[in-house]
Amino acid sequence: MTLDGPGTRSRATLTSLAAELGLHVSTVSRALSGDPGRVSATTVESVRRLAEQRGYRSNLTARALRTGRSSVVGMLVPRLTDEVLATVYEGVDLASMEADYVTLVANTLDDADLREQRVDLLLGRQVDGVILADSLLGSNAADRLDKAGVPYVLALRCLPTGLNVGTDDLLGGRLAAEHLLSLGHRRIGVIAGEDRASTGVERARGFLDACAEAGIAIPEHAVVPCRFSVTEGARAAAVLLDAAPDVTAIFAASDNVALGAVGTLRERGLSVPDDVSLVGYNNLPMAASMPVPLTSVDSRLVEVGRGAMAALLDLLDGGRPSSLRLAPELVVRASTAPPRA
Repeated sequence: MTLDGPGTRSRATLTSLAAELGLHVSTVSRALSGDPGRVSATTVESVRRLAEQRGYRSNLTARALRTGRSSVVGMLVPRLTDEVLATVYEGVDLASMEADYVTLVANTLDDADLREQRVDLLLGRQVDGVILADSLLGSNAADRLDKAGVPYVLALRCLPTGLNVGTDDLLGGRLAAEHLLSLGHRRIGVIAGEDRASTGVERARGFLDACAEAGIAIPEHAVVPCRFSVTEGARAAAVLLDAAPDVTAIFAASDNVALGAVGTLRERGLSVPDDVSLVGYNNLPMAASMPVPLTSVDSRLVEVGRGAMAALLDLLDGGRPSSLRLAPELVVRASTAPPRA
């Protein structure tokens, strides 16, 4: 930094860095960008070292004028207070920072009108692209982005069309079913998650398909959809137990739903896993720290976020990335055991 007067310092700029190093401003600019081009590795190292010493900060407005990009990506989520979505966001933001992008997050509260307003908000902020982690079946958010010509990637919740990055939820549901069946459970209930979200639909379908293939039919009254929340999980578990009081195991389509189910089971005088085994989904940190550690399907949420951002950056650079479904993994803990004789 250069001194302007007693006790003051001016902010380091590309021009001041270039003057101090005896380089052209364009060389310094390329050295500090994500694509230094023909600048030598030695020069790049020298420029970046001095930039750090002088506290240089990139001028995003100037860069936007120069590149035609805002270096901002938007992300739509139902609720960032949901730990699942917050974990996906963590992956998105880590990848954004590494690419020198800023992430702007907007909550929709799963409300159709608010979702449209939030899409318009992001478009008004001139975002370069959008991570859409709020795509419900029948939602028009993706269509609005298509019409606006803004690149987007569907993350976690996926749609039949469009570029998707998520977990193979059909396989995840199957892993949960195979585990419970291997323990000897035959009377099983399913708290299926939201029936307009691909995550809820596919997890339940994978589970039910695996049971059917094993000759175990899960009756319709033993499958209860609900939103992905603790409160909804408790309510759905009560509905399930009223309809099928003899179940020996429950598959919950998220860890939050499973946590709600634990409360209802306790209220009914039932313990996990002595009376009812329980499997969750997502493998959030809380799963391992519950009073009875929860068997859960790890959906690799941070990797989903990173993968979605990587795909979006590829789109922005003119690439043609493919959709990606990450393989889930079942993490077995104390909440599952063979049924009582």
